[in-house]
Amino acid sequence: MLADLAFTLESLRAAYARGVTPEAVVEEAFRRLDALADPGIFLYEARHAALGEARALGTPDGRPLWGIPYAVKDNIDVARMPTTAACPDFIHVAESDAGVVARLRAAGAICLGKTNLDQFATGLVGVRTPYPVPRNAVDPALVPGGSSSGSAVAVAQGLVAFSLGTDTAGSGRVPAAFNDIVGLKPTLGALSSTGMVPACRTLDTVSLFAASVTEAWELFELAAGYDAADPWSRPLPRQRLSPLPPPVEVAAPDAASLRTFGDTAQAGHFEATLEKLAARGARVRRIDFSPFYAVAAMLYAGPWVAERLAAVGDRLARAPETLHPTTRAILAGGAGLSAVDAFRGLYRLRELKRRCEEALGAVSLVCVPTMPCFVTLDEIAADPFGPNARLGTYTNFVNLLDMCGIAVPTGPRADGRPGSLTVLARAGEDARAAALALLVERGGSAAPVMATEAGPDEIALAVCGAHMSGLPLNHELVMRGGRFLRGVRTAPAYRLYALPGGPPARPGLVRAAEGGAAIEVEIWSLPRAAFGDFIAGVPAPLTIGTVVLEDASAVKGFLCEAHVMAGARDITGGGGWRAALAAAP
Repeated sequence: MLADLAFTLESLRAAYARGVTPEAVVEEAFRRLDALADPGIFLYEARHAALGEARALGTPDGRPLWGIPYAVKDNIDVARMPTTAACPDFIHVAESDAGVVARLRAAGAICLGKTNLDQFATGLVGVRTPYPVPRNAVDPALVPGGSSSGSAVAVAQGLVAFSLGTDTAGSGRVPAAFNDIVGLKPTLGALSSTGMVPACRTLDTVSLFAASVTEAWELFELAAGYDAADPWSRPLPRQRLSPLPPPVEVAAPDAASLRTFGDTAQAGHFEATLEKLAARGARVRRIDFSPFYAVAAMLYAGPWVAERLAAVGDRLARAPETLHPTTRAILAGGAGLSAVDAFRGLYRLRELKRRCEEALGAVSLVCVPTMPCFVTLDEIAADPFGPNARLGTYTNFVNLLDMCGIAVPTGPRADGRPGSLTVLARAGEDARAAALALLVERGGSAAPVMATEAGPDEIALAVCGAHMSGLPLNHELVMRGGRFLRGVRTAPAYRLYALPGGPPARPGLVRAAEGGAAIEVEIWSLPRAAFGDFIAGVPAPLTIGTVVLEDASAVKGFLCEAHVMAGARDITGGGGWRAALAAAP
């Protein structure tokens, strides 16, 4: 029965393999929408066009999103569909697809229509719209979250397999938390922003909503790519989802700086989530989060409000009545800002960014509650500004600091409301954030499936010393796009020596004619384009050769010239460099 079919990539692909047609799936999607009777989810329903596209698909052709239904936030263009940004006076019919939509169409996906939002993507509550407000999929007394309200609700209600949102201040993460789904906010410039109505042009990104981290990541891989037509696009290296190298280190707000505005259930659930991570071997370092809060405050108390005003052109002066009252009040705050204010804001941001970097140190992953507390419809009706501002506590700073992130459900809180954790990482480290989010999502119940082999554009490299994860030279791999694949042992044919000199202290791995042992190593991958630059910095007596592993496979790896054995200490008995470091006085 299609009525019982979960609208996920996995379930839909299985259904198509059994002979279900895309036309039947599209019909079922709109049957569900009609039964739900929520007029606030879609601002435009593309029933006729979607059915036509479904019929035209024919038989499965191998495209990764063949027949997959999805929805698009109505500030992103879809050819021949209206775009309003939730402002009826702004309406225009798009002549062409936005860059991301074009990639999804080429992959075989079917757009069912355009979804509701906080007008001009200005808000985190989802109620700043002249149209009916979408109902929260978990509890209708709660706001749906914004600004990508309709996109999140469409996924949570099982109307589509995924949806596109946008994220400037948290619009791709807060609605995910409110509706108990996954929200992936990419690195700025990873996805094309052509055809997207801007909110803050320097901070905007298209975002993704899905039912699971695995599917959100697959969609990211399909949607991401450099777009020469987009001046904000960045030629980022391709990322692959890989295991996190041990030990996994994460930063999180300490108890003194954690903000939940009296929501004790939220505070307790966050602490419990961190405890689960620690039980799985993660090292959680609690830090003073004050500088991050200071950055977050700048988004609506700094010159970026003027950037929002620039995005809507002269509408505030020419036709203020076309704006939602709350949106109008926010934009009016940008009218009095000057170029001097803009530069002062940039200077202040740079100062705070340095403080944030100092707080994190070498830790590259951050865990925060996706939002500090819940907000009800009654609360936002009584105060249109305060509750919305609080929702940005853990989201507003992210794009200003050029970070990426993914919001992932963490199970019900003590009061039954959905828990959500956001994993943040530095720009270009989306895969690392997703890898940790997978661990959070699985809750230790099963090992996530990740890429543990080098790709065709990578070279696998065995490291046995200071380049191992958490050790002094590991950054030389990471800075070149290296990714951890797995920890293994060599074939029992090697000896390990502590070499003189340093810092840092280094070992040398030597192939033994006899009396060898299996030595612990880590397998990393390096982009082929970066491999030559890396090995150019390898000092004698170390070399790069071929290392045979315990399963008889062979990879490139660190070896050592045999002549150094006379002046080196044999540490083979410990089985590896980490054991030798632990045993050192």
